[in-house]
Amino acid sequence: MKTPWWFLHKTPLAFLLLPVAWIYYFIGRIVYFFRRFGALKSRRKIVCVGNILAGGVGKTPVVRAIANFMDAPVVMRGYKKTKDTGDVGDEATMLSQDGLQVHVGDRKSNIILLNKQDSDVPIVMDDGFQNSSIKKDVVVLVFDEGLGCGNGFLLPAGPLREPKRAIKRADAIVVIKNKKPKKSFKLKTDLPIFYAKNQTVSPYSENERIVAFSGIGYPKKFFRCLKNVVATRSFADHYQFTDEDIEKLYALAKKKKAKLVTTEKDWVRLSKDAQEKIKYAKLETKIDDDFWVWIKGKLNGNN
Repeated sequence: MKTPWWFLHKTPLAFLLLPVAWIYYFIGRIVYFFRRFGALKSRRKIVCVGNILAGGVGKTPVVRAIANFMDAPVVMRGYKKTKDTGDVGDEATMLSQDGLQVHVGDRKSNIILLNKQDSDVPIVMDDGFQNSSIKKDVVVLVFDEGLGCGNGFLLPAGPLREPKRAIKRADAIVVIKNKKPKKSFKLKTDLPIFYAKNQTVSPYSENERIVAFSGIGYPKKFFRCLKNVVATRSFADHYQFTDEDIEKLYALAKKKKAKLVTTEKDWVRLSKDAQEKIKYAKLETKIDDDFWVWIKGKLNGNN
């Protein structure tokens, strides 16, 4: 589904949904409490990269950066599995194309299997901050400076999976910088906060006319990073593109005398034929050097 328009603003509809939000949160807390019993303690250390917002903050590129830094395997649920992504999901496909070892499915089962390997390299867990059935050694939360905490309300009234006080369960925070930071975004915490910069690298020159399309949490974030964009098309998060969708995009690009460009996450969901004709803009994430010093120290028990 598309990210609800009220997630970023305190609209009347958001206030009307508040009672539902608290019921949803209460049920979630009950599940979280009972999952703690018999929680798995991994032999290999677990680095959990999560968030308290329902998608769109840029967590997967941070997972990729950390896993590449440690040459570590990644365990993830594998959202929206399809034949176009090898039945593992778009995020998993994107990470594996970067040369990472990705294990999709039940995270607890995959961690048990990885513990049988003759290796002490940590395991990176994509998401799972709200999953108490696996004990984590390091927890990193990711925020986008431009999104902040949205309207500050819990799902479905807002984008928050948990209240902001849940931050205290983490060990550190990575904030992705934004040219237009949300003014109300403030993190009241004693946790170490590190910053990251995203750079979207277009496959075309700045003079080339571009039609950009995307089905991610907040497509406008992607569109703003490109130059000479003459038209855009937004789709629901994890959208499965049909042949009809692609034909319409081809027609739009022809009409605008432009090239089609999408995100890497969207590109892996395209058919093989469409992938040969459509290029993606690579997202590069650079995290503060201090973060790498901190995480090495944390894993070694020095902080």
